[in-house]
Amino acid sequence: MIIHTENLVKLYTIGESVVRALDGVSLDVDEGEMLAITGPSGSGKSTLMNMIGCLDRPTSGKYFLDGDDVSKLHNDRLAEIRNRRIGFVFQTFSLIPRTSALENVELPLLYSGKISARKEAGETLKTVGLAERMYHEPNQLSGGERQRVAIARALVTSPSILLADEPTGNLDTKTGEEILELFEELNRKGLTTIVVTHDPDVASRCKRVLRLIDGKIVSDIKNRVN
Repeated sequence: MIIHTENLVKLYTIGESVVRALDGVSLDVDEGEMLAITGPSGSGKSTLMNMIGCLDRPTSGKYFLDGDDVSKLHNDRLAEIRNRRIGFVFQTFSLIPRTSALENVELPLLYSGKISARKEAGETLKTVGLAERMYHEPNQLSGGERQRVAIARALVTSPSILLADEPTGNLDTKTGEEILELFEELNRKGLTTIVVTHDPDVASRCKRVLRLIDGKIVSDIKNRVN
């Protein structure tokens, strides 16, 4: 089991009101799963993604990642875990402009002090089909190519989990299909993949679909996928 949460609660204070963004979420995810987290706006799916990605800490409850209780760690330790164990892919790509694809991908390795960062970044770009485009800057790449760079950047540290937030939201249908096929290929190789999405077609490509409403899990269904 790679993820285990116990009664996660997250409270936000807005003015005089308290919003319960997560309301007792208990979840287990096995290594190698491909999971979709779905729900309407305000359901808590982004908050849960932030918890899983160690971008935030719960108000109460516990979160174990690879057996380690990370729910109470300080920010510097959480940052280290994010860099080494979790790869992030965002809807808006979040690439650095006027910087080549290669330089974008090697950045996480430079943060961790890797000497062979440039070589590893190049090899990772080859795995996502961008061997011929690694010296291009983001504005010279298509939307699909930019998302592949983002995926390569997420993969370059050999994370335990790939966490994708609406990864096809800014892509056309054909390009979105190519990105989903890449996620499926990575998952077949054993990478635990979690996709946060409001799109039922994207969710249907995952082996398991978790649905949240008002900060609570209301369904947890396994899909039949090829």
